[in-house]
Amino acid sequence: MDILRTKLTVLLLGLMTAGSATAGNDLWLGVKAGTLGLGLETIWRPIPLLDLRAGFNRYEYEDVGSQAGVNYDATLQLDTYYVTANFLFPVSPFRITAGAFSNRNELQMASTTQTSFDIGDFPYTPAQVGTLRSTTYFEDVAPYLGVGFDFSIAGKVGLNLDFGVLWQGEPLVTLTSDGTLATDPSPVGDFFRQNLEEERLQLETEFEDYKAFPVMSLGFTFNFF
Repeated sequence: MDILRTKLTVLLLGLMTAGSATAGNDLWLGVKAGTLGLGLETIWRPIPLLDLRAGFNRYEYEDVGSQAGVNYDATLQLDTYYVTANFLFPVSPFRITAGAFSNRNELQMASTTQTSFDIGDFPYTPAQVGTLRSTTYFEDVAPYLGVGFDFSIAGKVGLNLDFGVLWQGEPLVTLTSDGTLATDPSPVGDFFRQNLEEERLQLETEFEDYKAFPVMSLGFTFNFF
């Protein structure tokens, strides 16, 4: 992942360098906000009906809720780097976008205090379970497909809209416990750990909707060259 992140950074700098040597409206720098968070983007148009874009998005959402019968404090950490190719249409703001994202989006959860836990459909005390901690993550590289609209004023200021899907793949979920049964070598401890694995699989099922992440964003771009 670090290698891919480095390549994306080099490409981003390369687009800026290449664009600065081209004609007036071939290089744009912008900011954007959307379902993937807040981000920066560089747009370079090497030929009239094609542009290349590179950028990143980051943000954190915090929430509380229930998953698989357990109450959690949750943090959704959004962290992506991307490169896309955009196919433009003559005399139209419409475009088709395809690309690849370096994907570090993940969901972290920690169970809240409660009187009892149902783990794998069996009841346990707070002392037996302790705190449940879970991390949900996805494939390192995620393909993207979408459409967009670009509007510009006098070739200097632009408004960009994006709508698409980031295919993150099947969710990968970890689930740990730090209660008394977490390391208990007795048959009771073995049974608890089997139930904990069932709970983890249930979380994976509940988070399957995240494999196709909806992308919507609004961006403002500026031509400085």
